[in-house]
Amino acid sequence: MQHGTAALLLAHLNPVTNTHIHIISYLESLYNTVYIFPVRFLERDREINTKSFPFSYDIRRAMIESVYGNARRIVVLPDYTFYAPYLRYLPPLISPYSWVVRSNIIRNVSERKFVTYTGDLVERIALKLYHLNPVKANRMEVSASSIKQMMYAQAREEKNPKCHGPENYEKWQKNVPLEVFQIIKDNWALVRRFASSQDRTLKILGMKFPIQGFF
Repeated sequence: MQHGTAALLLAHLNPVTNTHIHIISYLESLYNTVYIFPVRFLERDREINTKSFPFSYDIRRAMIESVYGNARRIVVLPDYTFYAPYLRYLPPLISPYSWVVRSNIIRNVSERKFVTYTGDLVERIALKLYHLNPVKANRMEVSASSIKQMMYAQAREEKNPKCHGPENYEKWQKNVPLEVFQIIKDNWALVRRFASSQDRTLKILGMKFPIQGFF
C-alpha cells in the first residue's frame, strides 16, 4: 500500500457495475483512501438526468455504499459537478471553468499526494494535462453503457405482452453486484421512463453533457 497517497476515481457510475467494484477494491488495496466522484450536472441546483445518465447522484452513492457500507477508506463526494450552462466548460483546458471543476475535485482530498484512475487513453491524457496524476490502467471489459442497453431492452419487453423469458434480465443482472441489482429494481420506474425515450445528451470533444442546460 502507498501510505499517504489517495486514489481518485472520476466516473459516470451509471449504474455501478461489477467492474467498477473490482476497480474500487483494487485501488483500496493500493492507496490510503479511495475518493469516488460520480459526475453531476446541475441546473438551478436541480440534477439533470438523461437516458445516458438515468440514476441520480444519491442513487449512485447508495449503490456504492450498499457494497462497502461505512468503510472509512472509501469516500463518495459530490464535487465532480458541472453547473448550467455547460457550454462554459468548453473547450477543455482553455476554459477557466474547466479548471474550477479540477479545483473542486481536489478540495476535499485530505492527502497531499494523489493519483487518478481511468482505462481510457484520451481521458488519461486529459487528466495528465489537468495535473491529476493519472495511472495507467486497462479499459473496462463490460461498460455501464452496455448494461444500460440491456436494462432498457428488458423494460421495453415488459411493455409487450407477446414477449416472454428473462433473456435481457439475465444478461445485465450478472454484471452488477446483488446489492446494486436491488437498488436498480427499487428504482425501475426510472429505467422504464428512459427506455423508449430519446437520449437528450450531447457528446462534444469526447465529453457527454445533457442538452438541457447546455446553452
